[in-house]
Amino acid sequence: MITPSMLKRKPRKLNAFSLAEILIVLAIMGIMVMLVVPNQAGVASRAKSLEAQQELKMIHNLQYAHFLQFSKYSNDLQAINYIPHKLITSGGTANYEISISESDVTGFKARAQAVVDFNGDGKMNIWEIDQDGTLKEVQVD
Repeated sequence: MITPSMLKRKPRKLNAFSLAEILIVLAIMGIMVMLVVPNQAGVASRAKSLEAQQELKMIHNLQYAHFLQFSKYSNDLQAINYIPHKLITSGGTANYEISISESDVTGFKARAQAVVDFNGDGKMNIWEIDQDGTLKEVQVD
């Protein structure tokens, strides 16, 4: 039941933000996000390239162990006991296909080639390592 004293009360003013203030804050946040996001695109591809570097370092260690045992480097991944991870194109998690491009008694060169174009520019990222453990990015993505 509404009493006469209820009708005489002034409505309380709530402390709140206006719609215009909220829209201004959202616009400022949107501009800040647009400034930061393009700079972060390269971070993802650099992080994914760590996979290639780690796998190639593993190949280097396995090749060195093979060399100590047989006095030569191998061009066969199975001979050095390397088990490749299933590629992302085949339902796995690996972004790089690992191969040994050349090997002989004095050295080897292993290659990690991306199977995914990380930034959509049409170039695939490629890394190589040699018998000295020198990592080199052959093609930047």
